[in-house]
Amino acid sequence: MPRYEYRCRPCDSTFELNRPMAESSAPAVCPEGHEDTVKLLSAVAVGGSASAPAPKGGGGGGCCGGGCCG
Repeated sequence: MPRYEYRCRPCDSTFELNRPMAESSAPAVCPEGHEDTVKLLSAVAVGGSASAPAPKGGGGGGCCGGGCCG
């Protein structure tokens, strides 16, 4: 289930809620009970371990990643 981050305007705190995507734009109440909240745009980090080697050879993605550049 996705996790969404919100900011409470009255107490200026941030909090997270796990909710279905269908409810992502539904109003959220902060833990202090305030209803004046706004959903924040969150950046998601996706990747592997820093110690994992980069893949070798072509990878799909653009002309040079697909192997047509030589």
